[in-house]
Amino acid sequence: MTCKSHEKGYNLEIMAKHSKSPVDFLKDTDLNKEQVEYLLDMSGKIKKQPQKFKSTLKGKTVALLFEKASLRTKFTLQIGIHEMGGYSVINEGKIPDREPIADIARNLERWADIIVARVYAQSTLEELAFYARVPVVNALSNLYHPCQVLADMLTLKEQFGDLRKLKLAFVGDGNNVANSLMLTGASLGIDFRIATPKNYEPDQNVIKKAQSLNLKSGGSLLVTNEIKKAVKGADAIYTDTWVSMGQEHEADVRRRDFKNFKVTEKMFKFAGKNAVFMHCLPKHPNEEVEEEVFESKRSLVFEQAENRLHTIKALLAFFIINQ
Repeated sequence: MTCKSHEKGYNLEIMAKHSKSPVDFLKDTDLNKEQVEYLLDMSGKIKKQPQKFKSTLKGKTVALLFEKASLRTKFTLQIGIHEMGGYSVINEGKIPDREPIADIARNLERWADIIVARVYAQSTLEELAFYARVPVVNALSNLYHPCQVLADMLTLKEQFGDLRKLKLAFVGDGNNVANSLMLTGASLGIDFRIATPKNYEPDQNVIKKAQSLNLKSGGSLLVTNEIKKAVKGADAIYTDTWVSMGQEHEADVRRRDFKNFKVTEKMFKFAGKNAVFMHCLPKHPNEEVEEEVFESKRSLVFEQAENRLHTIKALLAFFIINQ
């Protein structure tokens, strides 16, 4: 196992840039452009020839911590680990509960080769990573959903080939998925547009980071409250639920604020001729997207879901191979 510095203030991005794999994967920018492209290529190979990777995690154990409910993340992790010859142990419940996060991390590092956590707060992941001397992977937090976006990028690559200058429009809440799409898209040179109601824009620090990345990659970013500006000429329109887990108390207000941001067939008239629809799932029936769009031939939602398996395999293998 690779030991990690426990000194406060160590820079994960600098460490990732100068090593084959990052120390942890807590946010999208922990992977640089070359690492993301490598993972997408590796995911494609795993998808085509999974049998070649059936022993990649042999003798390895992955600890799964789940504060939040899950279908795709939980199943693809457990199935992927099993199909690559590894072993997973899952714990569901609040973190911390019976003992501090520091103690959880220092126990798990002695039993597992990787810790994957799906949590409410990004700070939980950061504390796990600070104390654990094995890699910690973000399976979702309030700020980022990087594993989902790797699958999204693989799906777009399969559909369009070269991702540079691809026009990707996100319509809805400036949430964790939007943040991760914005950051990974900026690394890869994507033309990313996001339309949200007022006061639901993405995190300002994420916007600044994406703008910085775009200067290097040639990508671009538009943050707007006007849907037509975001979807004009888009190759893909992406949306997510308006009410995420933990926001149930805001449901009525959010449904009122987002009512004009529902993805419809009419919206696609402003997009590119062959534009596709994307959603990370689960959806709220006939809420953030028309059923006609969701069930249409342009919908890639289940391709995205399938690719969660292949990209999580590649990500775990990436860490194991480079330990």
